[in-house]
Amino acid sequence: MMQKIPLVIGIAGGSGSGKTTVAQKILNRVGADRIAYLQQDSYYKDLSTLPPAQHEEINFDHPNSVETELLIRHITSLRDMIPVEVPIYDFATDSRTPNTFIVQPSNVVLVEGILIFVDPELRKLFDVKIFVDTDADIRFIRRLHRDITERGRSTESVITQYYATVRPMHLEFVEPSKRYADVIIPEGGHNAAALDMVTARIESLLK
Repeated sequence: MMQKIPLVIGIAGGSGSGKTTVAQKILNRVGADRIAYLQQDSYYKDLSTLPPAQHEEINFDHPNSVETELLIRHITSLRDMIPVEVPIYDFATDSRTPNTFIVQPSNVVLVEGILIFVDPELRKLFDVKIFVDTDADIRFIRRLHRDITERGRSTESVITQYYATVRPMHLEFVEPSKRYADVIIPEGGHNAAALDMVTARIESLLK
């Protein structure tokens, strides 16, 4: 039987910390069909109405760049066992595509993103808060590789953005949010002991 209130787990950490890897390993171990999975990256605000020149002025690492209200509504709906329609974001054009995808409710809701512990209203929705803690140099290398290979960015633009917004926003918002975590996982997806503990807790709930 489905329990009345699902367990809501948040996974936060700096850009490139490995939080997506942690989330994917949890999904693989427990079963993606048994978890409702949301990524904060899906909730960036649509910039399609702005001139392309203004896109470079947008700070994607600031909480204001995310439509947090929609993410809160979706988590609340999944807790009420109501399916949600999640936007699909195109990082090459900084806009939402016309398409969406449906996330079905489950006994476990897993939410991942760099800023999910910053907003007090969003933070209150998490029963378990996990922070993935990784050294800054590793995070930068991972972000550089991802943005070049997956998001069509140039090396120079990634470095410029890192100095201008990524690093200062990490220090202002992401790193301080670590104090709200119930569990801190060093080394991200390479920390087998921490992953064993988290997945065992989820499996225990589902049984």
